[in-house]
Amino acid sequence: MKFLRGGELFKLLRRVKRFPESQAKFYAAQVYLGLAYLHDMGYIYRDLKPENILLDIDGYIKLSDYGLAKQLKPGEKTHSLVGTPEYVPPEIIVNAGHSFPVDWWSFGVLVY
Repeated sequence: MKFLRGGELFKLLRRVKRFPESQAKFYAAQVYLGLAYLHDMGYIYRDLKPENILLDIDGYIKLSDYGLAKQLKPGEKTHSLVGTPEYVPPEIIVNAGHSFPVDWWSFGVLVY
């Protein structure tokens, strides 16, 4: 993997405590596009959190750590109990089967 000099979004957020709205929108838009691309390729990410978002020297993000990602066919669900507790949606917790929408739940938590 290419070295990303900007480090983790998590560390930056810890340092600044809160992003200005314009900066939060900038990061959120990039994460949105990354998740949409993964979904278009048939993959769910399942571990979206600031620790897995890296920044390059210019402040652009890269998603990292695809260890929990899984390829699914349209309409298919999986029943794995995975993810980071603070970002895990209810359908994973209750083992009801999950698919692509779990990433959008985590995205909402991340943006909040």
